[in-house]
Amino acid sequence: MDRETLDTETPAPQTEPKYVALRYIMEAWEEAVYDGIDPDCVATAAIFAAMSDLITTYGEEPVARMAERLPERIRAGEFTLNKTRQ
Repeated sequence: MDRETLDTETPAPQTEPKYVALRYIMEAWEEAVYDGIDPDCVATAAIFAAMSDLITTYGEEPVARMAERLPERIRAGEFTLNKTRQ
């Protein structure tokens, strides 16, 4: 597996599959929260589902290596949807 397969470092145009998939996930998330499911429960379930699927597809070691990079990616704001510009 190459680095590009698991990373989402470059912003995708709205028609790219990763962006479309994210839109589906965000809509399902909003619906679950609207139905009264705690956002922390939705987050935990989403992370579990994503990691399980990645491990099924790529195996434990490649996913573990990808997960090792998560702290720096989080701190860099890669997963922050509402960035404020100054």
